[in-house]
Amino acid sequence: MTDGTNERLRNPMSPGAPIIPRNEWDYPPYHRWTFQHIREMTPTAQIWRGPGPVLPLPSAPVDIDQVKFKTSGKTHTIAEFLDGSFTDGFLVLWRGNIVAERYMNGMRPHGQHLAMSITKSIVATLFGVLHGKGLVDTRAQVTHYLPELAATAYRGATVQHLLDMTAGVTFDESYTTEGSHMQKLDHACGWKPITRPDWPKTMWELIITLTEQERPHGSQFSYRSIETDILALVLERTTGTSLAELLSSELWAPMGAEEDAYITVDPAGMALADGGFNATLRDMARFALLHLNRGWINHRQVVPEEWISECRNGGNPDLYTGVYRTSLPDGAYHNQFWIEDQQRRAYMCRGIFGQFIYMDPQSEFGVVKLSTWPEFVSSERTIETLAAFHAIRDYLERECL
Repeated sequence: MTDGTNERLRNPMSPGAPIIPRNEWDYPPYHRWTFQHIREMTPTAQIWRGPGPVLPLPSAPVDIDQVKFKTSGKTHTIAEFLDGSFTDGFLVLWRGNIVAERYMNGMRPHGQHLAMSITKSIVATLFGVLHGKGLVDTRAQVTHYLPELAATAYRGATVQHLLDMTAGVTFDESYTTEGSHMQKLDHACGWKPITRPDWPKTMWELIITLTEQERPHGSQFSYRSIETDILALVLERTTGTSLAELLSSELWAPMGAEEDAYITVDPAGMALADGGFNATLRDMARFALLHLNRGWINHRQVVPEEWISECRNGGNPDLYTGVYRTSLPDGAYHNQFWIEDQQRRAYMCRGIFGQFIYMDPQSEFGVVKLSTWPEFVSSERTIETLAAFHAIRDYLERECL
């Protein structure tokens, strides 16, 4: 779907074009352009791809445009779905090959796109690498690594509680409620100019304000973006290395990425581990392939197979309740990944405004969809997106074996 936004913003033929508002650049309609130009909107840190060879992605094209699926009583084709769901980039992997690849809304193969909360799953995969090296322990209390948090409601919470987002800390994830923790995070992370002198000016300042606890640790899943940022601090404190450098040396370079990635940073230089990652469509596909191959990629075991297996086979569905069941009624959440159901155990990374990396190891099938939905979140669009993914998977298994 094209709305002409890209043609109106930063057009070299029109120097008098409207200026993107600094406090709204990540919202519609501006995000149709800004999500592909984050470095022009906020400070970032490079995630170097390293000096090694690029991991080839073989291509075996399959025409999926007319594959049909039904949702909400209506039948759609994949072509209609892509055009109607504000797609920027779309790539399908099957049995190690790219079978479909689309660039829309001005996106290009070498261009990076904001991943939003896909970032969480990438950071958790890095966590798995360092866990495999014995550097971090998921059973340890968070205060073992960050003793300063003993003064917050995170005292008594384990690293695993944060990986599963089952800590009982009060954190208002609302994007629209005035004064919510998420609104404060939007400023503290450096994305928005500081207009409220009483609000935290850095991510660390925000973290140490979280002193209220709403339930016992480990009793219920509740999505709290800030917990991935705390996990990143655990990794940095343990290694003495920045998150961007760790992602480069332990994941992006060994994986055989084709392009550098980058991540946004706050005024103190802390990376936004919960949503600031940017990469190309194909490199996100390489990340999907890493998981589909159980951590083995580019002729080496980059992530321990046990960690990859745990990401999709762990998780307690009894803790996954309420609104989260609207789009994933048989789902769970574990190690910063969304588990689709308890039978097939396909799992995914998700981000607001329509970011998806979907992985089904049983079928050697993966999808990356980068989007700029007009809504922050939408159960209807999520259900439609998963129905489209299933239709493509079923078509490939039925027609292309």
